[in-house]
Amino acid sequence: MGKKKVIQKSGDANVEEKVKAAGGSGASKKIENGNVYVNASYNNTVITVTDSNGNVVAWSSAGTLGFSGPKKATPFASSKVVAALAEKMKKTGPFNLNIIVKGVGSGRDSAIRTFAAQGFNILSVKDATPIPHNGPRPPKVRRV
Repeated sequence: MGKKKVIQKSGDANVEEKVKAAGGSGASKKIENGNVYVNASYNNTVITVTDSNGNVVAWSSAGTLGFSGPKKATPFASSKVVAALAEKMKKTGPFNLNIIVKGVGSGRDSAIRTFAAQGFNILSVKDATPIPHNGPRPPKVRRV
């Protein structure tokens, strides 16, 4: 059938050192400060955790935890989302949080309280719910 080729290993330690120097698969750095974006709508609660530069560290939502239908927008579901995120954030952080809340859902307050109960240091809470300034144009006056 032909001659079999034997592959020889050459410089495996060099490759591992280059990967660690490039920032991959090395020990992850601890993040001190970060932002938490809570998007609470009538249908779901999505929470995203970023570092101070805006790079996403972790995210979760009530739908990813298995809640379905109207149960996704409850305060209980948002507290479970925060608990799941706290487990992800234990090792790397961030530990000092600026919380930005957006939306009108019932999971807003529960998410903030649960972050405080999990032992994170909350620096600020900001409400960024979009508010229409003038709204859509009214319909024409009906002529009979």
